[in-house]
Amino acid sequence: MSDLSSLLPILWGGFCTTLAIFGLTLLFSIPLGLLVAVLKMSKWCVVRYPVSFYISVMRGTPLLLQIVAIYFGSYYLSEYSGLGFSFDRFPAVIVAFSINYAAYFAEIFRGGIQSIPKGQYEAAYMLGMTRTQTFFRIILPQVVKRVVPASANEVITLVKDTSLAQVIAVTELFALAKKQQAAYASIYPLFVAGVFYYVANLLLSVLFAYLERKLNYYK
Repeated sequence: MSDLSSLLPILWGGFCTTLAIFGLTLLFSIPLGLLVAVLKMSKWCVVRYPVSFYISVMRGTPLLLQIVAIYFGSYYLSEYSGLGFSFDRFPAVIVAFSINYAAYFAEIFRGGIQSIPKGQYEAAYMLGMTRTQTFFRIILPQVVKRVVPASANEVITLVKDTSLAQVIAVTELFALAKKQQAAYASIYPLFVAGVFYYVANLLLSVLFAYLERKLNYYK
């Protein structure tokens, strides 16, 4: 019990970093994902093709590789270009996570938008609504309802993916748990870290279940 009382404050510090990665990633990736979804549906191929390629690369390569590429790539680019700019560890993680998850959210949002019958656009037009009014008042509420389950899966996955930040020495929860594992000469700290992840995902599952119930009036 004394081991647990000394271990919890240490792991809590790492968990706060994990929550920061989680929150900032959602803050940037969701609006970016919506923008990418709209661009992916563009009728202009000069817009649609590059966006499709970006999504393909983000979904087709490991997030771990993307973190390393952004962190070290910015350093070498700075060295050779003379720009004098490179990402520190934490910003590199946020950039990598944000552009990666934006690609996944974009496909979820695109599927939700395209699932809305075209007749609803036409009906709104006949009522004199602009395209912006139609999207925000008619389409978007229905899209939100339809993408909640798929988005929940991505958000829960994000909590666990934050452990990948340790690849560039960001001391999030799992990185600290591994250090404590060496100090304790036991896997006990890893199990305690697992409880942190489980509780966080359990709370998110409850939250998304609540959102689904609240959005049932769109049926």
